[in-house]
Amino acid sequence: MNRLQLLQFWLKTLYPDQSFTLAPASADASFRRYFRISFPEHTLIAMDAPPQQEDCRPFLHAATVFSKASIHVPDIIAQNLEQGFLLLSDLGNTTYLQALNANPDHADPLYREAIDALIKIQRPSRKNVFPEYDRALLLHELALFPDWYMTNHLQSAPDNEQKNVLQLTFDQLLGNNLAQPQVFVHRDYHSRNLMIATPNPGVIDFQDAVFGPITYDLVSLFKDAYIQWEEAQVLDWTIHYWEQARHAGLPVTTDFSTFYRDFEFMGVQRHLKVLGVFSRLYYRDGKSAYLQDIPIVLHHLRQTCERYHELHLLARLLDQLEDRQPATGYTF
Repeated sequence: MNRLQLLQFWLKTLYPDQSFTLAPASADASFRRYFRISFPEHTLIAMDAPPQQEDCRPFLHAATVFSKASIHVPDIIAQNLEQGFLLLSDLGNTTYLQALNANPDHADPLYREAIDALIKIQRPSRKNVFPEYDRALLLHELALFPDWYMTNHLQSAPDNEQKNVLQLTFDQLLGNNLAQPQVFVHRDYHSRNLMIATPNPGVIDFQDAVFGPITYDLVSLFKDAYIQWEEAQVLDWTIHYWEQARHAGLPVTTDFSTFYRDFEFMGVQRHLKVLGVFSRLYYRDGKSAYLQDIPIVLHHLRQTCERYHELHLLARLLDQLEDRQPATGYTF
């Protein structure tokens, strides 16, 4: 029996006397899939998370923590951890990304609501609730850049000089990242994981939540891999977050320029990671759609590296890689 049949069988045990239909709702960068279950009067979402590859328990835990913080997350209707199925309330089918692409004029109110929700996530932060976003995990993510983006995507394994540049840059980044105040981190707080809902935003895909640097989710939100904003607009939203966070008693630095530098250095860590992740999704998992988002990520990365003296060596490395042809035939 395949997983779709297993899911249908489980749903029939839950709703033996009701008719329903299943349709794909979305898939993400993991092995999880989502289906919309349509009943005559309402809809629900089923998560299919194969137990051999995925664990539903972090999702359930984060849903509880975020719900207590008054975040609009899906309600857990039913669960089958042995088979890897969850039944969730439906937060709708319009992401922030879809809404913003349809009407960019709505960006300011939508992002301000996302900022308000992020502050609610961060306010109850404390240790020992989520795994720590520690040096080992941050460094593991950075290693995806040489391993998957350089070696697999560009077919340009780093030479000894480039390895030294990467090591020096990684140490500088992690020194900054780990010195930042620590809070609850959604870890993928961006336009594809925020839903148009009542109230806005509906928040999904939070199973990888950690306790880590305060600027991380802000980078995910404003230096998104899927949609790009003018730097002046990003600066305005970042100032708004910083002011609201200070008012809420969050441990942001009192000097905004220091906070913005932390935000940018955190961004470089995330951009390097994302370039590696997008490459791995294609070469390991056969998911090619993410390759088209690489140019935005590279733009964010270059923009920051050229601004800070400490990152000029990384900027030079990016220049060296610029003319490499991806093995897939894509040109960026």
